[in-house]
Amino acid sequence: MRIAVYPGSFDPITYGHLDIVSRGAKIFDRVIVAVLHNSKKQPLFTVEERLELIRQVTGDIPNVEVEGYDGLLIHYLQQRQSNVIIKGLRAVTDFEYEMQMASINRKLAEDIETFFMMTNNQYSFLSSSIVKEVARYDGQISDFVPPVVEKAIREKFAGNQGK
Repeated sequence: MRIAVYPGSFDPITYGHLDIVSRGAKIFDRVIVAVLHNSKKQPLFTVEERLELIRQVTGDIPNVEVEGYDGLLIHYLQQRQSNVIIKGLRAVTDFEYEMQMASINRKLAEDIETFFMMTNNQYSFLSSSIVKEVARYDGQISDFVPPVVEKAIREKFAGNQGK
């Protein structure tokens, strides 16, 4: 069975992420969307909230699982008996960083392969950070995230008013 892991913070998951998930699910027997607890970032959503949102928007893709993880990605892949990492690329700047990460992962575990997928052109500008910034100022985000995610973002910012 070919198991691939699509890691990220997904804070929040966007249509760009979902494009990679759905396309990866057509190539691999199983895709695990692995939500990283990144202590360097100040997330809008908790890991548990992100896991739930991702489960809701990927629920119609039968070979997709959603899990959280902490620590080194290669250790997580070994636990899940996978040797494939899926990475979405938007631009050349993404490639430079992701190539460096792929090289490090390969050095740490030589059987790990990184599968790069170009994001659909309509999402090439999209990032979770941009979505949060637009939403923070009450801008239109319905073209960037699924309705359930937009609702959760709006609720978060409504709860943070005056703080």
